[in-house]
Amino acid sequence: MFEQPEPSYVLTIANQKGGVGKTTTAINLGTALAAAGYRVLLIDLDPQGNASTGLGIPTADRGFTSYDLLFDPEPDAVRPTATSVPNLEIIPATADLSSADVDMVADPRRLHKMRDVFTLRAAELGAHDYVLIDCPPSLNLLTINALVAADAVLVPLQCEFFALEGLSQLLRTVQSVRRASNPDLKIQGIVLTMYDRRNNLSGQVAADVRENLGALVYDTVIPRNVRLSEAPSHAMPAIVYDRTSSGAVAYQKLAAEFLAQQRGERPELETA
Repeated sequence: MFEQPEPSYVLTIANQKGGVGKTTTAINLGTALAAAGYRVLLIDLDPQGNASTGLGIPTADRGFTSYDLLFDPEPDAVRPTATSVPNLEIIPATADLSSADVDMVADPRRLHKMRDVFTLRAAELGAHDYVLIDCPPSLNLLTINALVAADAVLVPLQCEFFALEGLSQLLRTVQSVRRASNPDLKIQGIVLTMYDRRNNLSGQVAADVRENLGALVYDTVIPRNVRLSEAPSHAMPAIVYDRTSSGAVAYQKLAAEFLAQQRGERPELETA
């Protein structure tokens, strides 16, 4: 069994570009950590609610959501997922979150609402070893809140030509959050996703990313995989749907690499 980390290590999973495997990473990394015996909470902070769907929570059954957590955090927010992994819980999302930016704009604590919730609900949220926050595909107030509340940010990066252009904007946002609100925010790492070994471009992009970002990039690469794409339609993480598929195996390796980093076997990445 891995040595337990400090409680409530908050990991924000963010990339303002859509379709890069962000939610797939949140679901499957969270499942892999839970399967390893850690208590994991996934907060779905994306109005699309894809993480909630992928963990078996139908829209009609979501009840208290992450929107309510931000604006009325008193009721119990955490609920079990519909997977076979007992250590994995979720705070689901609905389309109500799409108005959150407007609803927060006049609030003087608008950048700190998620951090304030973590303080207010410390006993409930602190019962988990890891809290993973799945962000929307934009650098809006929801994503900023997740970064302000986090210990670290994990960035899924698709192996495509324009990958580095969007990444630079996100890293600038992380630096701004450090300066203004969360000086301890770390870059946990960058995960290359949707890698197609049959496509020379994927290899070129991966090599370019590693050349430019070095130790920021995880060794584990997430491949394009049919099982990863199929699993959400069955309301399951790929690790539950087909744990022997190449995508599921890759996320299990990513979890092991992440945990090695937590034990100090991989350097903490303080700066971008």
